[in-house]
Amino acid sequence: MTGITHESSLENFHEQITYVVDHYHPHNKKVGAYHNIIIGGLGGSGIGGRIARLAFMKQMPIPVEVYSEYNLPAYADKNTLVILCSYSGNTEETLSMYSESKRRGSDIICVAASGKLKALAVEQNLPYYSIALGYQPRMTLGFGLATLVLILGELLEKDMTPVLTEIQKMLLSPSAIVSKAKEMYATFKPSIFQKFVVVCDLSYEAVGIRFCQQIQENAKGEGFVCVLPEANHNMIESYYSQRDTNFIFLNSGENARVNVRFGFLKTLLMDAGNTIYVYPIQNASLLSQFEVIHATDWFSVWASNDKGVDNMQVGIIMRLKEYLEGI
Repeated sequence: MTGITHESSLENFHEQITYVVDHYHPHNKKVGAYHNIIIGGLGGSGIGGRIARLAFMKQMPIPVEVYSEYNLPAYADKNTLVILCSYSGNTEETLSMYSESKRRGSDIICVAASGKLKALAVEQNLPYYSIALGYQPRMTLGFGLATLVLILGELLEKDMTPVLTEIQKMLLSPSAIVSKAKEMYATFKPSIFQKFVVVCDLSYEAVGIRFCQQIQENAKGEGFVCVLPEANHNMIESYYSQRDTNFIFLNSGENARVNVRFGFLKTLLMDAGNTIYVYPIQNASLLSQFEVIHATDWFSVWASNDKGVDNMQVGIIMRLKEYLEGI
């Protein structure tokens, strides 16, 4: 699959869901065996954990935390399930968390396409889930997120396959999603070089982070996330005038008081002359979240093309990796 572009990854995004459903195998673990769950991963391999954590927030009876770090929190022990995700299998922070998980006696599940993490899982006879090779890591969210959805679902003795099948069907005919993405892009095309601020509620925080990551890596632009209601207690005080910012609102609509706060902020920003796009979200379901992810991924690719930057290359990130290897 060498040479896969971002455009082809998005056009065939449904194939990632199909791959996961076809290749998933039971881990035979139950949530009652653990006191807490830690999902470890960085970048494109870590964002799936953040989305999955929020998707199961109202169902999971024990704490689930996501760490994009070298170390585990002090509470991680033999009663902790650690799920480690790395597309390359060679992410140094994730490998460090693997070593610490072994020292703490934690139970481990690995998700990787290749590399050291996959090799360690095989060597230690740990449960692991493979991912197809050849993609840019940031374009493999379908693989990682869908796998985590099935893993967490199985812990709860809940088959999430029907949900993923529904998502796969939606992505097979994505014209409605692409139309929304084009509408959103038309709003910001004149100001595409400005930074982006995603204002969201908790249910869409991780999806907002995903959008900002894609703007940063693909379009080489700045992106930031503000979550309501917290941002109404600080961020809002900076908006007395027009800003050099593109505002995107992602609101699940689940909380009536948060809805009111979104309304106030929209009026405040518009009265000051700011540009806002309110994405038409139906709810906080995984289906809806996958829709927004797909639309905003397309957005980031179009932004990179308009800005004349190479969305396949991450030069500064590679320079950092080379620098770290020399130390």
